[in-house]
Amino acid sequence: MMGGMASEQTRTTTPPPLRASAEGAPGRTAARAGDRRTRLLVVGIVLAALNLRPAITSLGALLEEVRDGLGMSGSVAGLLTSVPPLCFAVFGVMAPRLARRFGPGAVVCAGMAAITAGLLLRPYAGGTAGFLAASALALMGIAVSNVLMPVIVKRHFPDRVGSMTGLYSMALALGTSAAAAVTVPMTEALGGSWRTGLVLWAGLAAAALLPWLPLARNRGTAPGGGRPAGERSEGARPTGEPPETGPRPAPGAHARVPQPSAAPLRITRSRTAWALAVFFGLQATAAYITMGWMPQIFRDAGVPASTAGLLLAVTMAMGVPLAFVIPRVATRLPHQGPIVLALGGCGLVGYAGLYLAPAGGAWAWALLLGIANCAFPLALTMVGMRARTGTGVTQLSAFAQSTGYLISIPGPLLVGVLYQHSGGWGLPLALMAGLMIPQTVVGFLAGRDRTVEEEAAR
Repeated sequence: MMGGMASEQTRTTTPPPLRASAEGAPGRTAARAGDRRTRLLVVGIVLAALNLRPAITSLGALLEEVRDGLGMSGSVAGLLTSVPPLCFAVFGVMAPRLARRFGPGAVVCAGMAAITAGLLLRPYAGGTAGFLAASALALMGIAVSNVLMPVIVKRHFPDRVGSMTGLYSMALALGTSAAAAVTVPMTEALGGSWRTGLVLWAGLAAAALLPWLPLARNRGTAPGGGRPAGERSEGARPTGEPPETGPRPAPGAHARVPQPSAAPLRITRSRTAWALAVFFGLQATAAYITMGWMPQIFRDAGVPASTAGLLLAVTMAMGVPLAFVIPRVATRLPHQGPIVLALGGCGLVGYAGLYLAPAGGAWAWALLLGIANCAFPLALTMVGMRARTGTGVTQLSAFAQSTGYLISIPGPLLVGVLYQHSGGWGLPLALMAGLMIPQTVVGFLAGRDRTVEEEAAR
């Protein structure tokens, strides 16, 4: 009897673990699906970042050939190098509204499609006007992706903002330097036509579409309600994106209140937002002048075209390791001002070297200007650090980038005009060095430990 009772107890106590196991199976399946979507999102971020600059640096490497082929003057070429910041300012401000309507994943996917189409059409559009229009299409896709990348990183990797921003910035720098380095050799290997050299980069953009297509299609309702992406509480998962896999904060952590966080901030009341916008604009001015004109500076000094392209590639390649290191260091510092000062000093020395010995010290100046150009990943990191909520990051990213790119529009155009009318690089380089000083000042101010939510509420 005791044996029968023991046996029956065994029978009655065995099912609960089986039921627990059965109940845990859907959870494990969902977790595995979430892990796969997260990996897909990481791949999508990297591929998207690789495509955010080749449209610009591939043109810089072949600018002289494009000018000759389309009959451009120096002033028109300066206008061409000003098109990227103009498009980034005009279209970047639309990104938050598009993300609320369609979801960030869908908008980035459409951005990759626009880049692909623009790069395919640009070399064969016919004439300067068609070339500019196709370039604007590609740059429109770049603009919305520029704004939404920090938002996606903040939402889905809140505990890894520094490392994910570094990965994204490193991929961006890799794409930038690769386009500068290999465009001229590929063009020569494929017959010497600048049209062939430019159209090849559409293939990389097409590859970036693949991971974003499933992310754009995944528009199911997220837990916590059916509102569109971008109008959720901070803890809710936006549509069109995979769920966050990092640890979630406990209720009430960071004093987050869902309803007020969804209301738009009066971002223009924040001094930090303005400092970050001006810093972003001045570093963008330096970057687009460098990408558009630096190969020409070296070629005018007697450096061969292929070597000039390699020098630009070196400048851009400095961002590959530093774009990963700088954000990680920045997130560990209470004030990012010292990093800003170091980058500004490298820029001033690099510009002085280009003026005094452009060919003799070419590799050193390329390295120093490459370090100075790493103000871009620092600015992106500060966007994530200077806002406390997802809504704040979205607004700050759109404001800083759109305002910043508006500020940067005249720079490349003015360099082209000064170059054409002065017949040399003395005045353009003096302008570039002069702009580095206010860039350093406002960057130091933007690096202070405060948030735009606090300042906007005052």
